[in-house]
Amino acid sequence: MEMQQSKAPHGAKRIMIIDPPFKRLYHDSASLVKLPLALGYLSGAILKWTDWEVQAYNADFNPKKRAISLDNVTRIEEGMERYLRTLEDPAAPIWEEVRSAITEFDPDVIGISSKTQNFPSAMKVARIAKQHNPNMLVVLGGPHASLSTEKALDCPDIDVAALGEGELTLVGLLEARQSGAPLSEVSGIAYRRRGRVALTPPRAQIPDLDELPFPAEYAPQILRDYESYPAEAFGYVFSARGCPYSCTFCESKAIWTQKTRWRSPENVVRELKMLMGRGVRYVYFDDDTFGIHPRYIEELCSLIETECPGLKWGCEITVGVVKERSVEHMRRSGCVRVNIGIESGNNRILRGVKKGHTIEKAYVAVDLCRQAGIEVGAFFMIGFPEETEETLRDTLTAIEKINADNIMLSIFTPYPGSELFQVCKELGVVDDDFDITIYNHQSPENCFTAFIPPERFRELVREAAAVVGRKNQRGRWRRVGLMLLHRDFYRVQYLARQFLRARAAWYSARLLRRRRSEPAA
Repeated sequence: MEMQQSKAPHGAKRIMIIDPPFKRLYHDSASLVKLPLALGYLSGAILKWTDWEVQAYNADFNPKKRAISLDNVTRIEEGMERYLRTLEDPAAPIWEEVRSAITEFDPDVIGISSKTQNFPSAMKVARIAKQHNPNMLVVLGGPHASLSTEKALDCPDIDVAALGEGELTLVGLLEARQSGAPLSEVSGIAYRRRGRVALTPPRAQIPDLDELPFPAEYAPQILRDYESYPAEAFGYVFSARGCPYSCTFCESKAIWTQKTRWRSPENVVRELKMLMGRGVRYVYFDDDTFGIHPRYIEELCSLIETECPGLKWGCEITVGVVKERSVEHMRRSGCVRVNIGIESGNNRILRGVKKGHTIEKAYVAVDLCRQAGIEVGAFFMIGFPEETEETLRDTLTAIEKINADNIMLSIFTPYPGSELFQVCKELGVVDDDFDITIYNHQSPENCFTAFIPPERFRELVREAAAVVGRKNQRGRWRRVGLMLLHRDFYRVQYLARQFLRARAAWYSARLLRRRRSEPAA
């Protein structure tokens, strides 16, 4: 496809790209304060290479209430009942909002970007779209479309599944829609033909990622509620696509494959300078694993240090890429935080999920980053299929022992299409009636280990949440101290605003509970 820039003329066809609500189903005051990169990339590609009008809509962003985070087990448990109730209530305020947004823009095509955890919500969005206009083309993209294609197309309101990398596939779909060409001529999709799922030939990956527009580049023009987003919502960047690792619980391979493609350091820095010009002072690299190649880290960090003075940034890395030389380059260029995927404190479990490191190496990697003055977050996950109470205890011990500033705890979820989903089926902990509606990384329904009874597992989850809470409480003031040391006042102010909003939400909820419990006069 020849990539030539074009602009939408008056009267052009319209497409809306939607990220479905998820956090907002759990709590009225929840919000994803972020431009999802998929929305930015897809919308930018449409504007650059077609003459369609486009609107990007993050339905998980609440422009009126940005009070709390749901990134912990306890709060998700508390909201699970509301989540299920909201999913089943077509008159719930969130669905009225989605309905209003679709009606107002009145698109010809809707593209829904979906992970497995928010696919039930994506189906609700598709239903609302078809109710508005039965002739609207509804396209599902994201990891779930590629991991579970046939089941995704079981939803009668979804017409097409875009498989793998989505930008050029969506551009091709729009060109076919406009010209009247059959879907069979569009590479990289699945659709229903005579009652069966038909697959077209795979689409080649984009050879040069520098050709893509920056996700936030067109945000002022195309992002719904743009004026309500704070500057930090746009501080997310990809420097590469693809991850060479083989973690058996991960969805990433379904989209980007295990072949890594890098943007040029110059292209990344042009995007960073554009974001800084819009008031962004802290950027997080959303790569599955940042800086897999040491030379690339050095080149990119050197350029950031020279061209983006004052910028602070963070990233997610694996234990194996933490080397003294690389960490020093990262620190000098403004890296103030890394998140490291550790997952388990038991080496047998780590081997089973193909993490490629031991817990002992994880301790060393965390210490190396801490010694450089970089704040460290550590991801842990419990409840793997072969988890036992003993291996889970090893993880709790590791959480207590590891020298990290912040712990993020998840409960294992078997995503259809992943390697561990098949393991769960073989162990008999997943059956043919597996319902993704009630499972996600913090769901109280999760229990996919064959060796711990569900009731006991829930007790251990609550114990783990308490351990993590105590650990994070101890690390909170050190995190603030590091931010002040790095003169990272932007993030200090951001965390202070989050804290004040969370306290206000807590007091409001407490007052409401008191009022409900008071006897009527």
